[in-house]
Amino acid sequence: MSLIKVAIADDQVLFRKGMMAIVDTFDGMAITLEADNGRMLLDALATVDPLPDVVLLDLSMPELNGVETTKLIHKDYPTLKIIILSVYGEDRFVTHLMDLGVNAYLFKNAEPLEVERAIRAVIETDFYFNEAFLSALKNRMLVKKPRRLLTDDLPATLTAREIEVLNLICKQLTAPEIAERLSVSIRTVDGHRANLLEKTNSRNTAGLVLFAIKNRLLDPADLL
Repeated sequence: MSLIKVAIADDQVLFRKGMMAIVDTFDGMAITLEADNGRMLLDALATVDPLPDVVLLDLSMPELNGVETTKLIHKDYPTLKIIILSVYGEDRFVTHLMDLGVNAYLFKNAEPLEVERAIRAVIETDFYFNEAFLSALKNRMLVKKPRRLLTDDLPATLTAREIEVLNLICKQLTAPEIAERLSVSIRTVDGHRANLLEKTNSRNTAGLVLFAIKNRLLDPADLL
């Protein structure tokens, strides 16, 4: 297994150094880049080779905060996985960042084991949803009217096989595992995933899961 390269951007030096020390103890992972804020992170990303696989990104930073940094990373480095680290637990913060396409949202009081689990999950399946996020999403769904997305004409929009693949993605199966389950090639699974991303206007796999939940194709409790 190749080394998982992790970057971190956080203006709180003590927290950043502590997190770096923790991540460096995880098997097969190493911190390869650190920055005080989003602007410094983007400047560093423009010069490093190879790029990191995952960035641990603070939500509240000077110069360029986590929200704006996320948007710019998606524009310039679309394959870079983003895990938000934040002290903000309000539902609106959690769901807004996931809507922007981050791969996971962790609170800064998370246990090291959960941080490790999240990093590995976003590498393997492109997303990590914890109980706090799913609770926030459920609460937001209760107070907001369901959006009219593709559900109204879902059978004509998504094929039966695409819905099947979507269901397996939501169960956090990897592309090879889905291919084995459906007795198809990995390339076929990747093709279905690409079609799902286009049809649902999702940025990544996390967006597909959000689509499934918001359109009542998946109960958030099924992800736990």
